[in-house]
Amino acid sequence: MQTMRRFTAGIQLFDNIRERELIYVDKTDLVYQLAHESQFVFLSRPRRFGKTLLCSTLKCYFEGRKELFEGLAMEKLETEWKKYPVFHFNLSLCKNQYNLQGITRELERQLRPYEEEYGRDLNDETPGARFASLMGRAYKQTDLKCVVILDEYDAPLLDALDEPEKLAEVRKIMQEFYQPLKACEEFEHFVFITGITKFSQLSIFSTLNNITNVTMLPQYSAICGITVDEALDVFKPDIQELADRYKCSYDEMVDKLKAKYDGYNFSMESPDVFNPFSLTMVLKNKMIDSYWFGTGTPTYLFEQMKRFGTNVLSLENITASASEFDAPTENMETILPLLYQSGYLTIKDYNFDTNQYVLDFPNAEVRVGFMRNLLPVVAAKASTLLATNTVANIYASLLKQDIDSALQYIKAFLASIPYLEHGNSQLENLTTFEAFYETIMYVIFSMMNNYVRTQVKSANGRSDIVMFVKDTVYVFELKINGTAQEALDQINSKGYLVPYEAGNKKVVKVGVAFSKETKTIEDWIVE
Repeated sequence: MQTMRRFTAGIQLFDNIRERELIYVDKTDLVYQLAHESQFVFLSRPRRFGKTLLCSTLKCYFEGRKELFEGLAMEKLETEWKKYPVFHFNLSLCKNQYNLQGITRELERQLRPYEEEYGRDLNDETPGARFASLMGRAYKQTDLKCVVILDEYDAPLLDALDEPEKLAEVRKIMQEFYQPLKACEEFEHFVFITGITKFSQLSIFSTLNNITNVTMLPQYSAICGITVDEALDVFKPDIQELADRYKCSYDEMVDKLKAKYDGYNFSMESPDVFNPFSLTMVLKNKMIDSYWFGTGTPTYLFEQMKRFGTNVLSLENITASASEFDAPTENMETILPLLYQSGYLTIKDYNFDTNQYVLDFPNAEVRVGFMRNLLPVVAAKASTLLATNTVANIYASLLKQDIDSALQYIKAFLASIPYLEHGNSQLENLTTFEAFYETIMYVIFSMMNNYVRTQVKSANGRSDIVMFVKDTVYVFELKINGTAQEALDQINSKGYLVPYEAGNKKVVKVGVAFSKETKTIEDWIVE
């Protein structure tokens, strides 16, 4: 009888995984390397990418729990197995606190078990003071320096990112708690800090100037996540089972999984990395779905996009230097650092001559999920459910090459948007520009994971939208208070189709006219 394979999906504790004999992709060689990198180490990765599992693995290693590493790479690398005093703090538990006292209480709650073991000085009143004296006592009692692990260090700050006054207060609390990291350096063997955004956010570690940031170092690019080689080695029977369920070949299923969940890169020489949560969930459930977005989309991200006036049409194939997209949050001049650090954009290429990177959406799951959550933002709080149903209907129409039905669905969706709700004069003004409708159509088409480009250059101008659907290329030209015929004539006179006529795909011209009065599609012509 075949033994049931059990996956780690959603389980973030290393000892739990090992004791329950769950499938584990061995990263302990990189964990060992990281543990000996330097005294202070920082690593940034997107949410649901295995940061907490990495923290838990480090904790078990420094606690000397040799039995948990039996059969793994670490077993051959470590020979001493010392039991250090380890202080592990999960700062994500400080989120969603209704007041600042709640954050302080959570810090005190996490300090308490360590104080029960090593004692407490009642004269220490603040979390930072208690933390500092705690490390001193632990070192004195064990004669071993301490290990400190801060998981999701930036969670309390991101939670208050849109409230400047509260953010200043939260920063003050967290600075006080983190201050002992520098003051107690003589008692510390290893300090590991991880989160989503870059460590210098809001200068909370301003006194700690000797942190080694390994976030973009090639040797650690796969320490979180699962590479393609690892997936094919560890999950081969599971991928085959999934292929059988979807009635396709093993190789076809590998391609499906790579398109949906792979594509993250965290350095200039990084292997493609799967989102580990999504990959293990799909293999566990035997169903392809959007698991990463199903765990929630940070509202702060879209609030910051509105704050920076982000052009949605400019988020693909972005060329930038590392200082532009990996900048500290407090120095951000665009939304780019937050999109990259949160995992919505990733590195796709690197030019050694210019020292520039190309950023793009990592995979279909992120691209489609991002657009689905973005549509209500750019379309004045239009119904997400209506948008999703609209996209499904449009996609079904395009698969049948019925562009007329697709445009009819878009027309109905635009007509449903509550433009004048609460006197939204800014949005009312936007509806008089082609770019607004271009953005809406771009987001809708992107939600189907079609290859879509806007303002595509040709010899005599720029076509508004070009979309590739299987064997067909659609070239759109949009007009506000013009006619569909005028739009079609522009496609012909400017030669927008010329770049695609040499290929073997069917080419379709679509002229679309919008009305300022009705704020939706007025007419269209398809050739």
